[in-house]
Amino acid sequence: MRIAVTGATGLVGRAVAGKLVARGDEVVALSRDPKDAASRLPSGVRAEPFALDDPALVAKALSGADAVVHLAGEPVMAHRWNRRVQAGIRNSRVEGTRTIVRAIEEAEPRPKVLVSASATGYYGHRDDMEIDEDAPAGHDFLAEVARSWEAEAERATALAVRAAILRIGIVLSRDGGALPRIAAPFRWFLGGPLGNGSQGFPWIHIEDLAALVLFAIDREAARGPLNAVAPEIVSNREFCRALGRVLHRPGFFPAPRLALRIFVGRAAAVLLSGQRVIPRRTLESGFTFRFPRLDTALADLFPKQG
Repeated sequence: MRIAVTGATGLVGRAVAGKLVARGDEVVALSRDPKDAASRLPSGVRAEPFALDDPALVAKALSGADAVVHLAGEPVMAHRWNRRVQAGIRNSRVEGTRTIVRAIEEAEPRPKVLVSASATGYYGHRDDMEIDEDAPAGHDFLAEVARSWEAEAERATALAVRAAILRIGIVLSRDGGALPRIAAPFRWFLGGPLGNGSQGFPWIHIEDLAALVLFAIDREAARGPLNAVAPEIVSNREFCRALGRVLHRPGFFPAPRLALRIFVGRAAAVLLSGQRVIPRRTLESGFTFRFPRLDTALADLFPKQG
């Protein structure tokens, strides 16, 4: 199969590209800097230009592809939030997905499948109940972004393209993302929950997320929103205790809400809110998690810690 991937140089994109190459697929990475992307991706991956405002350019790269995996978007926690940063977060996702769908429409022949990233932020702050893919969207900034982001991806269905939308939780990887930042204080015996620690912590091992992307490419049953989170529901406090166990460090020093707001501003809402998300439709579609439990996921990511 020929698979076009946006965001291929990111944490998730690299894992997905690696798995696609390993199984023999032809991978085309769409990037604002194709030369740089080619140097950072597995041998054999071809890089083509991606421009947010040029669907015709993108359509050339998508023509003849069997599927598109759309993972591109500005990092949510890279900078303190202000209006400019929030606009970048929104535009990179909403406008980027709009461009991809317009490019699919112009491509000849068109891809048959779109696998688009979204986020569990779609649900807003919901610690009082377990929620599955049928739960309505929340009302905060990230929920509004995710709602608009998904609406653009769903437009692909009018083109007879199967669209699978992955609402991704907190990705656990030793190579980047949230986990190394969370783990760093533990090495100094200062690790612990964020805020009061009661907020839900929807998580997924990077290997399972990459495998779910490939599953969504291949399986007709994978369509519409799918929660990309492990089946085991944990709170932030329970996550930190499990991380402390695998690192052989205490995990009870809380990060105060006020300190978080001082250091990360309005983005603290991402850390202090949470959801108890279950992957009901993901499991019903036939996907099997390799790491369904947190203890085994962390043990895989931090082997032989002392």
